Amino acid sequence: MSVRHALLALLSEGPKYGLQLREEFEARTGEVWPLNVGQVYTTLDRLTRDGLVSVDDSGDQKRYAITAEGREELGAWWHPQRTEAPPPRDELVLKVLLALEAGPAWALMVVTEHRTTLTGMLQARRRDDRPPAGSDLAASLVADAVITRAEADLRWLDLCEARILRDQHPRTET
Repeated sequence: MSVRHALLALLSEGPKYGLQLREEFEARTGEVWPLNVGQVYTTLDRLTRDGLVSVDDSGDQKRYAITAEGREELGAWWHPQRTEAPPPRDELVLKVLLALEAGPAWALMVVTEHRTTLTGMLQARRRDDRPPAGSDLAASLVADAVITRAEADLRWLDLCEARILRDQHPRTET
């Protein structure tokens, strides 16, 4: 999650105080990502240092505003960038890759344990966390993202298992 870009997005609407940014961030994300006020101010300090935010400290509180450079940075963030860079670090991917070094049996055990955990989480979410009609859109979208990503992880674990088994028992041509 990019707190940096989220704060720039909030500041693009107009100048705000640090606590106001934290409150708006939490409200807009369905209050599922609590944001430490220290993280807000640390990020604002970095944004100021990088010239993406300006500070007006003439009043009782510091008031932050996005700069032209900040608007450019935010504009680039909104649009997807094609890149050949490696995928972002993902703990599940890391676990499976490291487990391979211990051998196929260990890697398959890691895959199976994660599949079992994800399947249980999905079943519980689908059973218990159905948002009531008229619920907060942000919270509903976050719940959908959790489910969709878990489904994607399950699909990836299935692919891992198939490849590990295939590499463990290669087919011979006759």
